[in-house]
Amino acid sequence: MTLLNEKDLLLEVARGSEHAFSMLFTAYSGRLGNHIYRITESIELAEEVVQDVFLKIWLNREALIGIDSFKSYLYVLSKNHALNCLRKVAKERIQQKALEVNAIDLVSEDNADKNSYYELLDKAIDHLPPQQQKVYLLSRHKRLKYDEIAAQMGLSRETVKKYLQGATHSITSFVQSCGNISAVLAILWTFLENS
Repeated sequence: MTLLNEKDLLLEVARGSEHAFSMLFTAYSGRLGNHIYRITESIELAEEVVQDVFLKIWLNREALIGIDSFKSYLYVLSKNHALNCLRKVAKERIQQKALEVNAIDLVSEDNADKNSYYELLDKAIDHLPPQQQKVYLLSRHKRLKYDEIAAQMGLSRETVKKYLQGATHSITSFVQSCGNISAVLAILWTFLENS
């Protein structure tokens, strides 16, 4: 396929051409990543937004036929997605602070509670499937980032993220089944603090 003008390229993508989509991605992803980084001040978040936006474009590719300026469309779409991501991060930070205050109060009330929290957490971790357990320990104990864990274990970044989400859910459920609310809050605080 020869290099097409933008309108023809969009038409090819709308028709389902993966090659044309790849050309579109190559042409815009770097500049878009830089633009989003200026908004978010996070390389990881910028990469996530670029991937999400291009995935959305591919899934709704038929809509590209009516686009007059792809660059404007792309930048508006990505800016909106980045702002939504920033709102979500801000909301999570507020929740983290609230959990932190509650967990510190509950855990520091009694040293025995603190010890039972760690014992319960260890039991919950022991119940995780081996891969989830390894990802969890690398993330929470060795403080490795998603990309570092992915490289070390030969997994995709998205798989690492899903394993950690699964581990969080499993550990929280295990602790809840034991009826220890202070431990649940402390575990949630620990997860939010380290994520």
